[in-house]
Amino acid sequence: MQIVGWHIEMEFKEDGKRTEAAALLRLRDGTELRSHAHASRFPDDPDQPQVGEEIAAARALTDLTRQLLDKAAGEIETSTRRPVQSLA
Repeated sequence: MQIVGWHIEMEFKEDGKRTEAAALLRLRDGTELRSHAHASRFPDDPDQPQVGEEIAAARALTDLTRQLLDKAAGEIETSTRRPVQSLA
C-alpha cells in the first residue's frame, strides 16, 4: 500500500463585511487547481471573521470539487473513449 497526499493552500482577505478565499490544490501529477470565493456579512450581523472564512472556504472547496470531478471525467473519457454520464 502506498500513502499519497495532496497539498491545499487557503488564503483569506477580509475587509470587515466581505471575506474572500483563494484556494490552491496541488495534485501529485503536477496539476494545480485554483478557486476563488467570497462571503458577505449583513450589516446587522455580528462581526465574526471566522464564520466568513468558513463560508468562503466552503464555497472555494466546492468549486475545487467540481474541477476535480471534471478532471477525472476527462481522464476516464480519454482512457475508455466513452463519455462519462455523471461522477457526482
